Amino acid sequence: MQAIDWSDLQVFLTVARAGQLGRAGTLLGVNGTTVARRIRRLEQRLGSILFEQTREGQVLTEAGERLRDHVETMAGAAGQIGETNGAGSSALSGAIRISVAEGLGSWFLARHAPEFSHAHPNLTLDLVASSGFLSLTKREADIAVMLSRPRTGALISGKLSDYTLKLFASRSYLAQHGTPKSSADLAQGHRFIGYIPDLIYAPELRYLDEVQAGLVARLRSSSINAQYHLIAAHGGIGVLPSFIGDSDPDLEVVLPDFRIVRTFWLVTHKDTHQLARVRAGREWIAEIARRHRADLIR
Repeated sequence: MQAIDWSDLQVFLTVARAGQLGRAGTLLGVNGTTVARRIRRLEQRLGSILFEQTREGQVLTEAGERLRDHVETMAGAAGQIGETNGAGSSALSGAIRISVAEGLGSWFLARHAPEFSHAHPNLTLDLVASSGFLSLTKREADIAVMLSRPRTGALISGKLSDYTLKLFASRSYLAQHGTPKSSADLAQGHRFIGYIPDLIYAPELRYLDEVQAGLVARLRSSSINAQYHLIAAHGGIGVLPSFIGDSDPDLEVVLPDFRIVRTFWLVTHKDTHQLARVRAGREWIAEIARRHRADLIR
C-alpha cells in the first residue's frame, strides 16, 4: 500500500463529519471537486470505497467507518499535542457539531452562540436543533444535549441541568374560554395542544398523563416550536418549557402549582471527549447552563 498523506485523512474526516463534499469544501476553504479528487486518491491508496453517494450526500461505508474511528483517534492525539505546545482558544479550527433538543437549541443556546463564535473565530459551529438527536456513536455529532442519560455505547455523559415545564395559554384564549381551576377542567371545554404520539422521539416527552390521565391533544405537532406558535395563536392550552413560555408576555401560566421536571444531559464520545474543540464546546454549554440556571428552573 502506498504511503498515505495525513492531509488526505483530514479531508476524509471533514467529509465524514460534514456529510457532503461541498460542505466539507467550504470548511476546508477549497471547492467540492478538489475534495472529491482527494477522497478518490485516498480510496485508491487504501484499496477501499469509503463513501456511498446518496441524494443527501456522502454516507460512510463499513470501511469508511473503520477508518473514521482510527482518524478520529489520530486527530485527538494531534489536538492534544497542539494544546501541550501552547495553542490558545483562538487557534481552534475546523467544525464542531452539537445535536440538541429543539427547544433548548433554538430558544436558548442559539441566543448565546455568537459569543462562542467570537471566542473561537476559526471554528465553525453547527447547532443541530431539531426533533430527534444525531448519533455520537456514528460520529454524526461531536456533542449532544439529550433528554435522558445514555445507558449503552462508548459515551461520557453528565447532568447539565434540570428544567421545568408548565401549562400555558394565551390571555386571549383564557378570556374567551375561561381559566381552568384544576387538571380535570382541561378536558371540559378546552382544546389541548401537544405532540403527535407516534412521532415522539423521546419518552420524556410523553407527559400528557402527568397533566391529567386520559388527556388527549386535539392540536398536535412534532415540533415544540410549532406547539408554542399554536398556543400563542390562541389555539388552546399546552405544555411548554418555562424558558419558552415565560419569555412571551402574552402567555399566561395555567394551574400555577403544576410543574413537570425533566433533565438535560451533556453527552460526548469517549474517543473525542478530550479533543480541544469538543472540550471548548461542552465547557461553553455547561457555562451557559450555570449562568442561566434560573431561566431553566422556574
